[in-house]
Amino acid sequence: MLKPRPKILAFAICFAILSTPAAMAQSDKPAEIEKYSEEGQQALAKGDFAAAELAYEKLRDLSPGTAEIHANLGVIYYTERKFQPAATELRRALKLNPTLQKAQALLAMSFSELGQYKEALPLLEKEFRRTTDPVLKRSCGLHLERAYTGLRRDDKAVEVALELTRLYPNDPEVLYHNGRLFGNFAYLSVKRLSDVAPDSIWKHQSAAEAYESQGSYDFAIAEYRQVLTMDPQRPGIHYRLGRTMLARANNSGAQDARQDAEKEFAAELEIDPTNANAAYELAEASRNAGDMNEAEKYFRKTLTHYPEFVQANLGLAAVLLKEGKSELARQFALKAVSADPASEVGWYRLAQIEKALGNVTGQQKALAEFQRLRQKSSDAKSAKLFSPDEVTPQKPD
Repeated sequence: MLKPRPKILAFAICFAILSTPAAMAQSDKPAEIEKYSEEGQQALAKGDFAAAELAYEKLRDLSPGTAEIHANLGVIYYTERKFQPAATELRRALKLNPTLQKAQALLAMSFSELGQYKEALPLLEKEFRRTTDPVLKRSCGLHLERAYTGLRRDDKAVEVALELTRLYPNDPEVLYHNGRLFGNFAYLSVKRLSDVAPDSIWKHQSAAEAYESQGSYDFAIAEYRQVLTMDPQRPGIHYRLGRTMLARANNSGAQDARQDAEKEFAAELEIDPTNANAAYELAEASRNAGDMNEAEKYFRKTLTHYPEFVQANLGLAAVLLKEGKSELARQFALKAVSADPASEVGWYRLAQIEKALGNVTGQQKALAEFQRLRQKSSDAKSAKLFSPDEVTPQKPD
């Protein structure tokens, strides 16, 4: 579900391009504006983003017609990983002043972080071509790769990856993402990463994922732990560590290994509450354990951040069906098959729900589509660009 996530732009870089203008919009409280402006700047200088957020929210209320205030607040929210409010503020800034070019780029990246790839794509394409700022161009390019991959336009993603390789030949992060994307070119990309940054965190993360894909779970776990030693707050690593532990548990059947995996998913949510994959895995674990209340809580948390998450919609539909809320379950199952009409599990689960509702015609239609898709998948297995599943897939039950 979720695509490789580029590292968040350094706050200092973002904020420098959107500094508060000397002259604010007209206001009857200039003293307060000056006070909160100074507080905001001081908080940012200290790296206290929570205090900066409060100050700029006050400024926004005092001077709602000043585009740069909305832009700065959008940058602060983005740095705090609050992507939805970031997008809201950046939109307001651009409505007031469409010439804030770098705010357009940050809005596009906010959309990308929210998984809204269709909205992000035209802005990212425009900014990637237009900007001459190497830091911004690099970030737009990484997000453009992600958007193309999310929209299954893999040929375009490869084109961007090749361009990024030309522009940033020794950048460890660019090399890491391209290693995942290229497939047949993975060996050469990882070799370059080893050459230019042999002790980098990207090198260890790349090795961990390579071991994970090969089923060498103990080696993968050791590499992921090395990444966490180097950066304990690194988003996504506790999740990947949990996934590796879960894969090892599925091979061994050890219950304590599953519990260890769940601890890692919970640790991931402590670092990044928007990690829908981690919330989904905890939801699915609760569902399998028969704890429907906990499962529903985590499935809904997942869908709060990514409402089109097919597997989460199907999981929540299963929980609601189990709880006897068949009509509500039907809404989530329909959303899943609408987002992914090729989902066998989606049509099978919809058939179960239609049966519970006494809708014989709907049940027969859903079962017929399930059987058609199952026959098609048995005739020819479709190839995936990245073969390992990002989350535990739903199964017909």
